[in-house]
Amino acid sequence: MEENFVSLEKYNFWNGNVPELGFLREQYTSDIFHYIGNKLIKVLVGQRRSGKSYILRQIAHQLIAGGVHPKNIFYVNKEFIDFDFVGNYKDLENLVKLYKDKLKPKGKIYLFIDEIQNIVEWERFVNSYAQDFTESYELFISGSNSRMLSGELATLLSGRYVTFEVFPFSYAEYLGVTKSESNKQSYVRYMESGGLPELFVLPNEDTKRNYVTSVKDTVLLRDIIQRHSIKDPKLLEDLFVYLVNNASNMLSVNNVANYMKSSGRKTTYDTVANYIGYIEDTFLVHKAERYDIRGKETISGNCKYYINDLAYKNYLYSGFGYGIGYKLENLVYLELRRAGYEVFVGTMPNKEVDFVAQKADKVVYLQSAYLLVDAETTKREYTSLEAIKDNYEKMVVSLDDVQLPQNKGIKHVQAWDLQGVL
Repeated sequence: MEENFVSLEKYNFWNGNVPELGFLREQYTSDIFHYIGNKLIKVLVGQRRSGKSYILRQIAHQLIAGGVHPKNIFYVNKEFIDFDFVGNYKDLENLVKLYKDKLKPKGKIYLFIDEIQNIVEWERFVNSYAQDFTESYELFISGSNSRMLSGELATLLSGRYVTFEVFPFSYAEYLGVTKSESNKQSYVRYMESGGLPELFVLPNEDTKRNYVTSVKDTVLLRDIIQRHSIKDPKLLEDLFVYLVNNASNMLSVNNVANYMKSSGRKTTYDTVANYIGYIEDTFLVHKAERYDIRGKETISGNCKYYINDLAYKNYLYSGFGYGIGYKLENLVYLELRRAGYEVFVGTMPNKEVDFVAQKADKVVYLQSAYLLVDAETTKREYTSLEAIKDNYEKMVVSLDDVQLPQNKGIKHVQAWDLQGVL
């Protein structure tokens, strides 16, 4: 067990050691700190390589800066091969006991378990330590699958956890890490790159392309193919490519299945539906369902998919035709999700609104347009919003150099200013 403790010591904050913290993601750390000081389990979910590990370490570092003794912080990342010996919840519990034996921490212990879904029956560990009233623990866990807190586990932990979805860098974070000014030029550079945090420490386009490829391959292989015993890995990858190249377009599973069959693939509707669901579960893509604005209800069937980061488009499949307007729409979707909105595609008779965004009692209707180049384009983008008869906020987001005045209660927002108005 001594070698296990050496692995643990290597990645923790003990003895003056400060693991790599990366660019400070203040929005996440600030939101999470609002929930610190109680027995609620803090759960970070999101795609691999989106920065969850850095955020966990930043929280641990801030706890220490606020007076928590470094030896009261316990951090394990199941992505590191040094922790391959932690196979199940018993192994994890034994490691915690070894840590307590060696360091004898006094008072509350803060447990940080990164990529916890890779530990068999991890929920038994979490449930036990979250309810332990003989000693004081506070748990922070992360995972790369949206279903890690579904079904029985959600019932088991009902009311005892709070979830934070972590996305790649926002435009505001991009400005911070690149030390750029907020304007159209930097926004377009962000749009043509991506927000995966590691991209910003890589030296050139080739290494960035290789990195994005490795992220995609790791997610498809480890989080889908191995986990679900996928029988047709090539079909899975082809579906991911199809979703990337059709992001922001209205799709149906039936149409996607028919396209795959027309391309000579032997598959079924159920297989395509399952594979797309698995891709969604890993946060590589997000589904926006249609919403009947008049009837105030979601509509099954056709929907839109948005990719979690434009790096997949920019570095892997840039040869396919894909207008800048579609990229802008994808970024607007992601900005709404980062701001905590549930996002739908709005529908009315003979009209569509790009986004209906809901958060608590707040509703925002948005149209996304590359440029409002002439009166006809401007009229088209504003008409759908004008047809909505309620009094919720309405806005058109574009890349125009000049901000237009408010028109019939509808705001015009330049894309690089969107975060500040949400």
